[in-house]
Amino acid sequence: MNFGKMTIGELLDAAVDRYPENDALVYHELGLRYSYREFQHQCEAVAKGLMALGIKRGEHILIWATNVPEWVILQFAAAKMGAVLVTANTNYKSFEIKYLLEQSDATTLLFMEGTKEIDFVEVINELCPELSESMPGRLNCSKLPRLQNVVFFGEQEHAGMFSWEDLLEMGKWVSNEELHARQLSLDADDVANMQYTSGTTGFPKGVMLTHYNLVGNAISIGRCMNLGPEDRMCIPVPLFHCFGCVLGTLSCVAWGSTMLPMLAFNPAKVLEAVEAERCTALHGVPTMFITELEIMENNHYDTSSLRTGIMAGAPCPTEVMKAVVEHMGASEIVITYGQTEASPGITMTRTQDPLDIRVSTVGRALPGIDVKILDPETGVEVEQGRQGEICAKGYNVMKGYYKMPEATAAAVDTEGWLHTGDLGVMDENGYVSITGRLKDMIIRGGENIYPREVEEFLYTHPNVKDVQVVGVPSEKYGEEVMAFIQLKEGSQVKAEEIKEFCKGKIARYKIPRHVQFVASYPTTANGKVQKYKLREQGIKKLGLEHLIETA
Repeated sequence: MNFGKMTIGELLDAAVDRYPENDALVYHELGLRYSYREFQHQCEAVAKGLMALGIKRGEHILIWATNVPEWVILQFAAAKMGAVLVTANTNYKSFEIKYLLEQSDATTLLFMEGTKEIDFVEVINELCPELSESMPGRLNCSKLPRLQNVVFFGEQEHAGMFSWEDLLEMGKWVSNEELHARQLSLDADDVANMQYTSGTTGFPKGVMLTHYNLVGNAISIGRCMNLGPEDRMCIPVPLFHCFGCVLGTLSCVAWGSTMLPMLAFNPAKVLEAVEAERCTALHGVPTMFITELEIMENNHYDTSSLRTGIMAGAPCPTEVMKAVVEHMGASEIVITYGQTEASPGITMTRTQDPLDIRVSTVGRALPGIDVKILDPETGVEVEQGRQGEICAKGYNVMKGYYKMPEATAAAVDTEGWLHTGDLGVMDENGYVSITGRLKDMIIRGGENIYPREVEEFLYTHPNVKDVQVVGVPSEKYGEEVMAFIQLKEGSQVKAEEIKEFCKGKIARYKIPRHVQFVASYPTTANGKVQKYKLREQGIKKLGLEHLIETA
């Protein structure tokens, strides 16, 4: 198999041709089970529904939902008819979802009722009060003028919205021949997916990923895991991240494996699904595996069917990797390193690598990808074993950030090298170890948080004069957000008030866990704030010195 010079629709069709009766999509919690042929039929029915809505090739549609079956179906349906699927984090609140809908130019929103944290229906009606008076498909929203169609996943009917059943019914107006012609008109270099990654500019950037980017990465990832039609992959990580929808669903389809998504992460339910469905692969960020191992200490689950899986999304502790091998039986578990801009995989350990390599490095370059380590000051490649910035080049590098040419040029140089902002070293065999970050990014439980984004929001508080946000170590999540705030003269605000101000407006994982009020910041001679010194102050104040080595 080549590096995916095909569309996602063609990838699915190839899997159906080879394994029509194999399980494609299984939801243990819902008792739902589709063979590859049945899954293809569902995807095509929805693809025709999108065409009936009038959605054209290259048009942006935004999905805001947890790992429900509609998400997986829509991933392949949109790709078959040429829409660009924009994925929204389900932790987002009104401030963030409004930005995504505006910046992405999405004409269609497909979403579910909500989560325990947030009522999506309420948020959308607040953003578009015109919905209650609109005919479905004829929305004229003053705050979001490009948004025309709103499709709701669920039993209830809502004014101004199509239901999922409406979408399927409308699809009957479009012939199979029309869908086939649309699919044939697509190109592997068309953008298929747009995921938002937090940016140092203070606002998320839409990463444009093509069919070629995504399919190539899915094929490479699956090859490194030795995936095949007998494999059954439990996917408890969110589908709105590349981890879920590329390393998970797309890799499964590339190799004819079975997708077993979880509606939401629950360690006991994950272990139940692994046991009942005899899963051979399990994905997760380190905190997920840690909680699963904790559950297994007091409860018996048969995980002997596990062979492999990916631990990624945050630094992977050596002892956790070893415990997953020893106690869960995943003897061939691997680590993938990358970022959304790289579709996402850059390096990966292989199933045949010795365990010490799999727990101490993030592997070597994936097939078809070049990796080099550059001196961040001079831009010159460093010698083996010396620290520098990790850079990658290949089929996997994004097309760019949507409507942000300057940010694109800063991330991808004129020779096509993606500058990751991560520091690492490479040994003589090409294995990379992550040693730090050039950028100020915080990684909390697998979620990337840019301090600037949180700072920009906190500046909107009427009593905040200045704010600096850093990451401090956390035993459970790897890192937590800490805000150092200077208040306006005469203001009196408590830490809890700052946290309360954030609730409902920014995602919960971005809300500062720790708030410290200060009169000044440590600065360089030219006045630049020294964030590393703030971090040191925070660690000392919170008594977290013992976590520094593991953070």
